[in-house]
Amino acid sequence: MRARILAVPLLVASSFLAASCGGGSNASDDAIAQVMNKPRYTSANSQWSMVVMDAITGETLYALQPDTLSFTGSVRKLYSVGTALNTIGADHRFETPVYRNGAVDASGKLNGDLIVKASGDLTFGGRQKPDGTIDFTDFDHNEARAFDGAILTPEDPLTAVNQLAQQVKAAGITSVSGDVIVDDRLFDAFRVPNGNVLISPMLINENVIDVTLAPTSAGQAAQLDWRPRTSAMTIKGTTLTTAANTAADIVTSGDALDEGPLGCLATPGCHGTISGEASLSAPATIPVGYTSPLVGNALYVSNLRVEDPPSFARTAFIDALTRAGVTVAAAAVQPNDRSRLPSAQSYASATQVANFTSLPYSEIAKLILKVSLNTGANLSLMYQGLTKGARTVDAALVAERQYLTGTLGIDGAGFDFPTNGSGSPDSRATARTTANLLTVMSRLPIYPVYRDALSIMGIDGSLAAIGKDVVGKEHIRVKSGATVTGGQMIAMNMAGYMDAQSGRRLSYALFVNNAGPVKALTDTLDVFDDEAKILGIVWARY
Repeated sequence: MRARILAVPLLVASSFLAASCGGGSNASDDAIAQVMNKPRYTSANSQWSMVVMDAITGETLYALQPDTLSFTGSVRKLYSVGTALNTIGADHRFETPVYRNGAVDASGKLNGDLIVKASGDLTFGGRQKPDGTIDFTDFDHNEARAFDGAILTPEDPLTAVNQLAQQVKAAGITSVSGDVIVDDRLFDAFRVPNGNVLISPMLINENVIDVTLAPTSAGQAAQLDWRPRTSAMTIKGTTLTTAANTAADIVTSGDALDEGPLGCLATPGCHGTISGEASLSAPATIPVGYTSPLVGNALYVSNLRVEDPPSFARTAFIDALTRAGVTVAAAAVQPNDRSRLPSAQSYASATQVANFTSLPYSEIAKLILKVSLNTGANLSLMYQGLTKGARTVDAALVAERQYLTGTLGIDGAGFDFPTNGSGSPDSRATARTTANLLTVMSRLPIYPVYRDALSIMGIDGSLAAIGKDVVGKEHIRVKSGATVTGGQMIAMNMAGYMDAQSGRRLSYALFVNNAGPVKALTDTLDVFDDEAKILGIVWARY
């Protein structure tokens, strides 16, 4: 059962802030109290907590209910990514090798199986730019359903399997008499409570299918597309371009109307559906001049979740082998057969025929924190767990707690992360503990990488549209976190670093739980803008 947070009324916030800061009331205290006492928050009996620390000395400069356990939302990612950066290192690269389990004869025929050994590579080449950095947009495709749209990166999500297939061919293999198998035994796959999303060590396109629709001419079919294109699935449905200024009516479905999962990928004939809202047989309609509501681009983007990542990756790799001129006897679309795998300890370098190397984890951490990528944060939890031999999520959570409390000296009473590495719906922490984590991290060699992975307020990542009018915004690094459940803003939080106007380096945590109802998406943006105003006040004051 979720613990109930008892909110503290804010009508006395001004005097409380003055006492907490160890000085008399001043204009900045009053300005902060004015934001926190807006009708939105007083009517919801919202719970605010806030700590500002000098990141060099550790001195607490400002404290408001600092030791109240608050729901963190995605601020929790500061812990999972920070721990992973320290344990596996910023320069760590994920290696995804391909092995042959059998001999290759003179004709190039492999008498046996090809095995792809999953490494937990989050992007698997799909976001890798030519300059060796990672690509992302301010409206990430993983949040397409939440944003009601997205901006896709241009990179091919099949980059890694295509390169592996070409290497297999270059190794002299022209046909495979057996099967292609994905070895996903790196850790035990698990589901997180937030959306029941499956976390697997095998990923292609972060295990989502991007579905896009663009208008053509009124009265004509719209332009439907999806990626990655594999023989595992297709998208069916009727589309229609309507006159300008008419309403769009589009639903992408997996196993049922308006459902995101796609569970049939190991079965021939698997398909998702694009339709109107009324039924799966209703046409999806998009008007001439369409603009997505929040994102603002001229393309409808949604996604379907891959529910069997090993089988999907197997099919994608067989397709890539076919394109490279390597034939495979086994059917491309069928379940991944783990029973054919050899012992995990039996792989030998002599049987490796291909390998794909990821970007360094420093780039992956940037993706996770800037766009708040839940899958990446949960993988990061497992990365650090694997350094301690933890192959289940529960064991990884134990290892993470031990690292935070033992190695970093974080107060164990100040956080509670029972189920996942990404935050919602049940992760809790205090503002003091979160600010202290940031302060400790700022003294470690990894600090520049950690800091640079955070969004710059009003400029990039998930905070690009927030705080645009805040003076000093370019000096404020933020990890935001939101949990919205049952039409209520359970948690709307920010934490990170700022180089204050004085030149002082600050670490901070600013939490508001129970921020009121959500009647439109703009309500959540308004709360984040209010928090951005508070951070702007802090920037100017210290």
